[in-house]
Amino acid sequence: MTLGDLGDVAGLIAAIAFVLLVGFLAVPLWKLGKLLDEARSSVRDVTEHSVPILDEAASTVASANTQLVKVDTITTSAASVSENVSALTGLYAATLGKPLVKVAAFSYGVRQAFGQAKGRSGKHAGPDAGATGVGA
Repeated sequence: MTLGDLGDVAGLIAAIAFVLLVGFLAVPLWKLGKLLDEARSSVRDVTEHSVPILDEAASTVASANTQLVKVDTITTSAASVSENVSALTGLYAATLGKPLVKVAAFSYGVRQAFGQAKGRSGKHAGPDAGATGVGA
C-alpha cells in the first residue's frame, strides 16, 4: 500500500465516522422536533379550551357585580326602613308611653281605692254575719 492509498482509506474512514456522527445527532434532533410539535398542539388545545372558560368567567363576574348592585340597593332600603321603624317607635313611646303609664297608674290607684273600700265594708259585715248565721 502506498501513502496515497492510506490517505484514501483514512478519508473513507473519516467520511464514515462523519456520517455516523450525523446519524447519531439526527435522531435526537428528529425526536426534539416531534416533542416541539406535540408541545405546540398541546398549547393550541389549552388555548382553545381556556378561552371559552375565561369568557364564561368574565360573564359570571359581570353577573355577580349586577347582583351585588341589587343587594346594595336592598340593603340601603332595609337600613332606611329600620331607621323609620326606630323613629316611629321613639315617637310612639314619647306620645303614648307617658300617658299610658299615667292611665295605668290611675287605674291601679282606683282599683286599690275600691279594694280598700270593699275591704272596710266587708270587715263590718263579717262579724255580724258570723254571729247571726243563716242556718241557726
